[in-house]
Amino acid sequence: MTEPPRTTTSLVADVAARVPDLADALVRVIQEQNPNYRRANVVPRHDLWRSCHDNLTRVLQLVARAAGDDAVVPEDEAYDAARATGRARASQRMPLDDVLRSFRLGGRLVWEALIAEARADERTDPEELLDLASWVWTVVDETSAQVATAYHATERDLVRVDEQRLAALWEGLLTGRAKDPTFARQAAHTIGVPVDGSYAVAVVDLGAEDFERPLAEVGVTSVWQSRTNTRAGLLVVDEDGLAAALAVLRASVGVVAGLSMTVHGLVGVDTAHRQAVLARATVPPGRVEVAALAERLPEALLLSAPDLAEALIRRRLGPLLAIPRAERRLLLDTLTAWLETGGSVNGTATAVHCHRNTVINRLRRIESATGLDLDDTASHLELGLALRASWLLPPGPLA
Repeated sequence: MTEPPRTTTSLVADVAARVPDLADALVRVIQEQNPNYRRANVVPRHDLWRSCHDNLTRVLQLVARAAGDDAVVPEDEAYDAARATGRARASQRMPLDDVLRSFRLGGRLVWEALIAEARADERTDPEELLDLASWVWTVVDETSAQVATAYHATERDLVRVDEQRLAALWEGLLTGRAKDPTFARQAAHTIGVPVDGSYAVAVVDLGAEDFERPLAEVGVTSVWQSRTNTRAGLLVVDEDGLAAALAVLRASVGVVAGLSMTVHGLVGVDTAHRQAVLARATVPPGRVEVAALAERLPEALLLSAPDLAEALIRRRLGPLLAIPRAERRLLLDTLTAWLETGGSVNGTATAVHCHRNTVINRLRRIESATGLDLDDTASHLELGLALRASWLLPPGPLA
């Protein structure tokens, strides 16, 4: 009596009974033919074996379902092993190409096991083997797609977590948490800078060109973090290199920026950040430049005490409020030039493009309005500071 042909589902079921042995074989194949698994050393052997076991089981179940066995695996569980593998390998930072290569190796192992089982039993219909080959590779492709989808989703989540963690470390640095040695070491390790050393901070408005490479070309290592409206840069630079860094920033940055003086160690980064913010604030409205705090100390002092700066303006320049705005602007510009030229009438006339007699008349007008004696050099310091403050503070009555 002739035995009935063997069904495809029966063939798949017999191979599925040997999944533990197949998982052992697949682990060996992956380690031999996909050497990144061995070199990267991020996937423990027991983890790899479990993944091989679960995915081989699901692939065989899905092949059986394609062959007509609808009850072999519920729809909501069909790709659970593939998705779990994708999530796990993304978390382990295993490259996706290597993960998908392992799935192709697994698909080949399944097909070879099915062929070996069919050859051992002559009842298998050769025509059904053709269908079986199509089902196997369709399932492997579909499963691989699920792996990739889960991998990319987890990768995106990890990037967000990394970005949030990095942003939190930066905020901690810029607000003084590096005074805690444990935090300082963690920040140094994550950002890739030494705990000790000489640092400066740059604060640059968004929209600047790339300047990390130009800084590196003059020997200045820098790391940057985007914030709400600015980018903060931590520059590993000593006092001698600060001038070179400033020159690079001025040549590369097309937006308003501020640069601190140097501080020692990550513990001083919050101080440097405050200095950089203060330096950036000294740039007059409408100007685009990189301001170095070391060159703007008087302005920085005024901005640090805006109430005192306002009082100084009113004390020395307040009487000019009674003068119409257009004339007041001419008088202030003339006074500024006169102070900057060391009280030179001729120098002031050249700077403001008028006759020296006009300069003299304007200076007398200022003396008349304010009650100041401009020949008294003791008042020059306060006048100069008051003028600087009038440029820096928000537009007020002197504008």
